[in-house]
Amino acid sequence: MKTYKEYLQQHNYSPISIKGNLRLLKHFEKWCKRNGTTAETIDYKTCLKYVRHLTRKGNKKKTVNHKLRRIKTYLDYLIEEGNRSNNPLADIRVKGEKRSIHYDLLESEELEDLYYSFETTGKQEIYHTYTAKRDKIIVGFMVYQGLHAKDLKHLRLENLKLNKGKLYVSGSRRSNGRELELRPWQIMELAEYLSDIRDKLMERTQDSDHLFPYGDRFIFVHTIIKKLKKYNQKVISAKQIRASVITLWLGQYNLRKTQYLAGHRYISSTERYLQDDLENLHEIVNNFHPIN
Repeated sequence: MKTYKEYLQQHNYSPISIKGNLRLLKHFEKWCKRNGTTAETIDYKTCLKYVRHLTRKGNKKKTVNHKLRRIKTYLDYLIEEGNRSNNPLADIRVKGEKRSIHYDLLESEELEDLYYSFETTGKQEIYHTYTAKRDKIIVGFMVYQGLHAKDLKHLRLENLKLNKGKLYVSGSRRSNGRELELRPWQIMELAEYLSDIRDKLMERTQDSDHLFPYGDRFIFVHTIIKKLKKYNQKVISAKQIRASVITLWLGQYNLRKTQYLAGHRYISSTERYLQDDLENLHEIVNNFHPIN
């Protein structure tokens, strides 16, 4: 059995975050004792009472939500250790300052067109053809798996499971790990990349672990974006492409599955991409207590 501190360390929390989580936990456990409950037994209605307690102490809504996320993490830890069966705080969030994504989002067809339009041949030296094919694979990861620059930078050979058609993206301090499906055409191009192209790129670097080797032709996502703008003037950045993908996922899947696919640590991060229905997500909370 691991301690809560070990659980946080395992999930890549920083020492400062761990200290803050443990400090808040002490206050939460004292509140639970005063209210005749424990972290292991607290139910949904009592959790709402705890939310009222936090708001009445004069905390800003952003601060209340921050504290709730920390307690949610502890309840998730209890579930993992077999000391709880559910997390009553999972979908509770105080309405506050409305956050939304302001990008001019791309449609599904526009995203796919970026991939299929990406040129890999032309009047250029052969090494540039290799890097162009590598860059098309990167574009595929952006428009189909919603990866951002940091994900691409840290991908390793071991993350790719071509025989299963899967890509595993490791978690970090700010994101959760997730296993993502590859499209059939991606698998074909990745097979070519691994059997031939990557070895050619490796001739200019000592890097042996990363899927996309570092070197004098290091992955500059902004140069890829610059090329994509030639195909569609709406393209702004890698963040815009990722936001477009996540928004499309929300139209296909529920909030929890989208959170998993996007690698968001907190459900609130996923909620930012909802276009019109964010207020409805909090209706059940407001029916129990007046948090406005």
